[in-house]
This record gives sequence, C-alpha cells and structure tokens, in this order.
Amino acid sequence: MNLARHSISATAPVLIFDAHFDPESHIFTTSTKAGFAIYRTWPLQLIRKREITGGTLSFVVPLHTSSLLFLVGGGRSPRYPPNKVILWDDALAQEVAELEFREKVRGLACRRGWLAVALRRRVVVFQVGETITRYGEWDTCDNPRGLLALATAAYSTLLVIPGRQMGHIQLVHLPPCPPPQPIGPPSSTPPPRPPPAPTKHPVSIIAAHTTALNTLSVPPSGRLLATTSSRGTLIRIWDTNTGKLVKEFRRGSDKAEIYGVAFRPDEREVCVWSDKGTVHVFALIAGSGASNRQSTFSPLTPFLPLPKYFDSEWSYAQYRIPTQSSHFSISAQPAKSPTADVVDEEKCVVGWIQVAPEDQDESGRILPVEHQLIALTFTGGWYRLSLPTSSVASTSTSSPLVPQHSTSLQNPLSASPPSVKTISMARPRSSSGSSFTTRPDKGKEREREEKPGRECILREYRRFGRWDGWG
Repeated sequence: MNLARHSISATAPVLIFDAHFDPESHIFTTSTKAGFAIYRTWPLQLIRKREITGGTLSFVVPLHTSSLLFLVGGGRSPRYPPNKVILWDDALAQEVAELEFREKVRGLACRRGWLAVALRRRVVVFQVGETITRYGEWDTCDNPRGLLALATAAYSTLLVIPGRQMGHIQLVHLPPCPPPQPIGPPSSTPPPRPPPAPTKHPVSIIAAHTTALNTLSVPPSGRLLATTSSRGTLIRIWDTNTGKLVKEFRRGSDKAEIYGVAFRPDEREVCVWSDKGTVHVFALIAGSGASNRQSTFSPLTPFLPLPKYFDSEWSYAQYRIPTQSSHFSISAQPAKSPTADVVDEEKCVVGWIQVAPEDQDESGRILPVEHQLIALTFTGGWYRLSLPTSSVASTSTSSPLVPQHSTSLQNPLSASPPSVKTISMARPRSSSGSSFTTRPDKGKEREREEKPGRECILREYRRFGRWDGWG
C-alpha cells in the first residue's frame, strides 16, 4: 500500500512554452509539450497543429503568414540543440535547413527574406532565399535576453540591437524589405513606388537607459523605437531618424519586469504588459480621442523644482489579466525560463488587431474599423479586449508626435481616477487565498491604487484545451 503524499492541484496550468505573433498579428504560433500549432488571431481559428516527438521547443517564430517557421529547441529535453535554428517548411511538413552556432541562441527576429539571430554578445544576420547567406554580424553588450527588433514594412531597413555599452542601442540599416507578393489577379493600380533611399543615416547609437535593457520594440515602419530597462517603471519612445526622445511614459513607481511593448498599426497608441499582470495602453498622438493621465501637479513643473515623477504620463486604459490560481503569485517567484516546470500564470504576449464593427451609429453610418488587443497567457487564456474610448480616430492619418513635455489635462481621470476592478474568468478565489499574499503582491495593489485608468472591455475569452488547444 503506497502511503506516500502526492501533491494535487486543481489549477495546474497548461504549459505553453512560447507564443509569437507574426509582424502584422494576423496569425500566432504556440509551442507546448506536444509540439506547436498555428492559429489565426481573429477570428480565432486553428490553422494547423504539428505533433513533434523527442523533445520540446523554446521558439516558434513565423515568417509573416508564409509557410516558413524558425524553430529553436529548449527546455529540459530540447527537440533540437539550443545552438541551432531550424527552418521548417510547414507546407512540406519537414525541415528544410538549419543554422548552427557555437553557443546558445538567445533570440530571433525575421522579415521577408531576412533572419536576425541574437547570441550572448553578438547578432548575426542572414539573407534567406533559395539559399541562406550570411550578411553580417555586430557585437553587443551582454544580451542574455536575446533582445533585437526588425522593421517589417515594405521598404523598411531598420534593425535594432543592444549597443556595446549597457543601456545603449545600435541602429543598423539593412537593404530595404521587399513588398509582399500580390495574391490573386493583378491589380489595375500600379504598385507604390519605393521611397528614396537616404544618403546618410545620422544616428547609429542611442543612449536610452542607464541600466540594462529589458525590451526593444519597433513598429513595422521602423520610424519609432520603444525601450524599457530592468527597472520597469518607464517606457521611452524614440525617433529613429533623429535619435531624440519624443515620449516617456510611466507604468508605475515600483519595480517590475516588462515583458513587451507593441505599437498599434497606425502608430497612434502603444500597449505595455509586465509581470504585474496588467496591460497598459498609452496614447502616442495628442488629440486622437484619448489622453494619458498626468498628475494634478504637472502644470506647476515649469515653475517649481518638482521631481520628474510629477510630470509623468500614465496609461489612459488598463486591463488586469485574471490570476488562474488563488494560491499563486508570479511576483513572489524568482525569474524562470519559459520552459520550466511551472509557467508564470500571468505571463502573456499581446498584439493588436483590427475589427470591423457590427453596429451602426444613430444616423445609420457604419462605424470605422476598431483597433483591439489580443492577449495570450502562458497558461492558455485568449482575451480579446476593446479600448474604453471606442471613439479613437482609427482611420485618420498619423500626425507628428507632440513634444515630450505636453501638459494636456483634459482627461477628468487625472483628478479622480476610478479604481481598477479585477475580472476573474477562472474559478473564484478561496477565502484562504489572502493568507498566501506575499510582500511583492503589495506592488500590484499599489499599482492599481496609485494611478488606475479606465479598464479595457473584455469582449471574448477562450480557454486552451489540453487536447484540442484553442481549436
């Protein structure tokens, strides 16, 4: 008779090792113990699922919506050596090429015809066509996170990598990205002409932070750059042409690990998500229908020597990812590999989508296309969120960013902001859950009480099934 004690958990998370959107967020990939799957982002639909035996994957990166995927092995039993990048053609359901390095692959970024691989202290770029050729490599500072970002729009050239000094960024310009191949019958309108190539790029280094970099993000055009540091309190937006700081946003006042930053397709807003389990949305363009919140003391900063904190811009909208277990706090846990045994329950990746409205206004006119958010959690949650200000000018043209020290206080939320409520889509928390609250949990409460914004609206939720995924 076996009397050994076994741990039983009714809220065991589904292990999703990795989730990646393609550059346009049309599709996304997930990797699990069973293999990987490709989904249409919206409407949510399973496109294809591949079962891979013999190990697990740490990266599954799609090349836009083509059949080519880049795979990297990882976890306790990697399917491929972690120092190799496997090129997988899903139309053929087989490996077509591989790239081998002398050290572990830390990160990947790709665009049409190009692949950038981040190693610990260098970034190597390859041109992918009928054959794979090595284009060049650049030295970086210590880059354990494998940070890098590529502009993916047609004729864009920007590659962003860490600099040789901590907190610095290198701007590398590659040959222009080719436009996508047209599908269907040829169009009667001539294709747009490529923009003239700049004769000289004036900026190659940006001193972005004084501490280690945490994330690098660029929109498809490569016109802007978003950076965060290991402190996790500020998000800085840079102009890649001039190297100047155009915006600085504050996520919160306590330290956090920012997981990612994503630009809206029209570059009018940006969203940020972190280990606090909260998605923040900031407005980049003044007068776009949404205003970031500022302190009531911000009008006094030109006249009084107040700390820079009082001149900060806070998110105008938030959404808190519900915790799936009442006895688990990700901020109380040390940093872990995404392929560890226990996955961070609130760790997620977020992308932007465009949704055609089903309703009409009072005059009968069809409303413009609405930008919404899709959040994928590593425990299997799929959230479709709409912004609280649906009247944002989604179809208007982009205008230049306002100077950094804007003091727009038209938003009444900065005077008396409401509290952010946690929407729980999982089972209700037990009464004993409060006894497990640890000190880092107070940071989450502090973030909600300090500068809560209006909450994003949950439009749809889907749960990952152990057998059929989101299918």
